[in-house]
Amino acid sequence: MMATPGGPSRWRVYLAVGVLLLITVTAVAGLTGLWALAAFPVGLLFGFFLQKGDLCGSSAFSEVLVMRDGRKLLGLWVLIVVAMAGFAVLDLLHVVKLSPKPFLYLSYLTGGVIFGVGMVLAGGCISGCMYKAATGNFNSIMGLIGISTGVMIVEYGPLKGLNDRLAEKVLKTGAGGVVSLPNVSGMPFWALAALFGVLTIVAVPLFRRRRKTSAFIASSTPPWLEGVMTRPWKPWVAGVAIGLLMIPAYLSSAATGRNYPLGVTHGVMQAQLLLIENDLSHVYGTPISNPGTTPASPPGTSTPKPSGKKIVWWLVLLVIGTMAGSWASARMSGQAKLLPKPPDEMLVALFGGVLVGVGAGFATGCVVGNIMSGWALMSVGKFEFGIVTILANWAATYFYLMGGKLWNSGGAS
Repeated sequence: MMATPGGPSRWRVYLAVGVLLLITVTAVAGLTGLWALAAFPVGLLFGFFLQKGDLCGSSAFSEVLVMRDGRKLLGLWVLIVVAMAGFAVLDLLHVVKLSPKPFLYLSYLTGGVIFGVGMVLAGGCISGCMYKAATGNFNSIMGLIGISTGVMIVEYGPLKGLNDRLAEKVLKTGAGGVVSLPNVSGMPFWALAALFGVLTIVAVPLFRRRRKTSAFIASSTPPWLEGVMTRPWKPWVAGVAIGLLMIPAYLSSAATGRNYPLGVTHGVMQAQLLLIENDLSHVYGTPISNPGTTPASPPGTSTPKPSGKKIVWWLVLLVIGTMAGSWASARMSGQAKLLPKPPDEMLVALFGGVLVGVGAGFATGCVVGNIMSGWALMSVGKFEFGIVTILANWAATYFYLMGGKLWNSGGAS
């Protein structure tokens, strides 16, 4: 077993501190009604699970070509299906109102191409750059700086006009609703979620590549808790964990008036805005009795129009928690250390990060918000984004990482 820095019991310290933080912050959020605070413990767990499973969207797609390895891609799919099942339960219990995003077909097409190419150059998607940067990878740090810059270029900079024009092109159902699989098929969300679940349970054993791995398996690594804390996880295990995490994430997010599950694109940008801007409008979220609805203003009052660039603290705290959770996970495994890179690699990562940010800005999200959450909500537009992103990633992987050859003995970035 890999030794952890500072002695074999270091992981117990991080575990105890993490559990204390989870309980304390969640309790404060519940007592005060400031559910934006709950984003921090959600982020802690999200970052921990991401780092343990090394579940980066970029490498999940690239490794299919570079290493002929689809285990991370399988982990992402398992995550989506588990989240689907959780959302179906929340919908049946009427505790949230499912909110698939509009079908912005030109935005998702344009953003998907740019995003898919950019994350190969950056060495990660947005969440991938986050958890790698938190553990000391200089390329990912540069990529993360580029990402926030790229999103701002689309949101507030020279590409804002183009972004607004692309966003005007929206496909709707005949009744004017959002194009989603339930609306298109006529089947209820829960039935489709059950269908995807059954197909996955049947198909996964047929396609899984059985190989020896050092990834954590509970039954073979006594004591099991130390194995969980200090060893890598199989991608599908991390996928199950994040899929289950989507449920409390959706509840806490909806309770602030943001009726959507996980998403990190705008949180990364807004975290940087906090460092460089003064004219900001802070959104903490309003406690509401039904987290599936948006609170209305009291009769006879008007809601003042916010001034300045918007900071949604649920998103910002999610990003901060994700970085902290990733760092703690890497410390437990002895993997948190500064990894300087050659200057030319860091410049490429910075440029790739800008492309990732621009693509995510056009597409209103990244792998987390558009694929993990968007596919789990069965948004047809997000399926378009995901497919375009994967194809663009494969094209960039083929030419940039593999030199235009159909084989490569190296690993994905």
